[in-house]
Amino acid sequence: PPKLLNDDGDVMVLRPLSYCAEVDLGKFAAAMRFPIIPCDLCGSQEGLQRNAMKAMLEDIEKRMPGRKDTMIRALSNTRPSHLLDRKLFDFAALNETLAIRQ
Repeated sequence: PPKLLNDDGDVMVLRPLSYCAEVDLGKFAAAMRFPIIPCDLCGSQEGLQRNAMKAMLEDIEKRMPGRKDTMIRALSNTRPSHLLDRKLFDFAALNETLAIRQ
């Protein structure tokens, strides 16, 4: 998300451009003549799948236009019961809840 608190709860992380497409940011940076500062930090760490994930999302978007927007909307409309996290939702109590409702 564009604004979140880190796990320790002591740092607010702001990502104001998180909803902007990378291609749009590149065009804007070129139009504004922002200097390009070389950075190999993200690609220099072993085991990262950033480029593979980027290619996969681009392929999905090519084959099914609009899917990236759909994924962002889905991620912004989550419910604890949809996340498969037993710490966030008591799945074991579902049968009891259904029995009470019937």
